Amino acid sequence: MRTIPTVLVVEDESAIAELIAVNLRHNGFKPIWAMDSTGAQRELDDSVPDLILLDWMLPGESGLTLAKRWRADPRLKAVPLIMLTARGDEVDRVAGLDAGADDYIVKPFSTKELLARIRAVFRRRTPESLGKPISLGGLTLDPETHRVTFHGQPLKLGPTEFKLLHYFMGHAERVHSRGQLLDKVWGDHVYIEERTVDVHVKRLRESMAGAGAMVETVRGAGYRFTVKPEQAVVASA
Repeated sequence: MRTIPTVLVVEDESAIAELIAVNLRHNGFKPIWAMDSTGAQRELDDSVPDLILLDWMLPGESGLTLAKRWRADPRLKAVPLIMLTARGDEVDRVAGLDAGADDYIVKPFSTKELLARIRAVFRRRTPESLGKPISLGGLTLDPETHRVTFHGQPLKLGPTEFKLLHYFMGHAERVHSRGQLLDKVWGDHVYIEERTVDVHVKRLRESMAGAGAMVETVRGAGYRFTVKPEQAVVASA
């Protein structure tokens, strides 16, 4: 039996929340509404949703504060999160992504755009092609079990970071521009900006601990996954 994906909508404006909920229901999702941080936390304590739509401006704690807290919670770290906000400046978009959001939608937005972004986030969460485990320089990624280890120690990655690393490891030593990474990792999600790639690469490096240096910045060109000689020696020892 097919499971209906649940979406927690954290939005204090009831008219916007109802519009989102109606469109989610009509497109095969189960919406759960919370109007503030207290209600949202209550819902999350009860069960973990498949995706969170989080408004930035909320009564009490802001969406930015909540995003940071939930990303630090092992239960919620991997749950895709899209931030909704009236703040459209680049500095605000970057702040939202740095706080842990997988995507960012500026109000007012069309329901078609919202649904396209939700579907894109779900696509990133589950790689289309699993394939066999990949091991490079002590780093092992298993697409089947969705696990990553570095010299046997487990690493915790969000869904987008996992897919980004999967692509990097499958195309090691090549330089990939931000545009190419958007096409290959984010697919046909045309709304994502190239700055988003930088944010997720930064998050990936932080999650990879000592292995983070494998993801190199190639100035003026993009990024490259590489195994340095000392890492190869350690891995083969």
